[in-house]
Amino acid sequence: MSATPIDPRQRKAMYVRSFVFGGEDSLVSTVGLLSGVAAAGVAKADIILIGTVLIFVEALSMAVGTFLSENSAEEYLVKSELPLRSSVTAGTIMFGSYFLLGFIPLTPYLLWPVSAAFSASIGASLVALALLGWLSGREFKVSAWRSGLKMLILGGLAIGIGIVVGQLIR
Repeated sequence: MSATPIDPRQRKAMYVRSFVFGGEDSLVSTVGLLSGVAAAGVAKADIILIGTVLIFVEALSMAVGTFLSENSAEEYLVKSELPLRSSVTAGTIMFGSYFLLGFIPLTPYLLWPVSAAFSASIGASLVALALLGWLSGREFKVSAWRSGLKMLILGGLAIGIGIVVGQLIR
């Protein structure tokens, strides 16, 4: 049985989904963790180490997870084994998105003392979340403002949990 190719719209949706998911997860996970450990009073050098390790490990983990899940979903849709090209591309997009956007919340800790970096990291991450939501809304031809606001609110809630947990454990 020959494999039926995946529709180009489905492929584009897979790639955009990988970018948005990677970016959102990276921003929220990284700023949530960094804010939580900063709120707990961890030293700046340790915050930078923790953030860097998180970005590298999670970017690779998310890329592998995307590759495996997208390949499985595509094979399910066509009921046949498929070449790995589009799944590799989706995984690569996930890796790049997670890796690059993860440095948005980490960069303030590289530049400033923890007291200033804490607020700057959260603020930059919230702006990036809103922008990511806005861009995905534009890409999919839905309300960009609503998409941006939704991403900002939901991501902001997750960030808040990291901060609260860090303060409670402190």
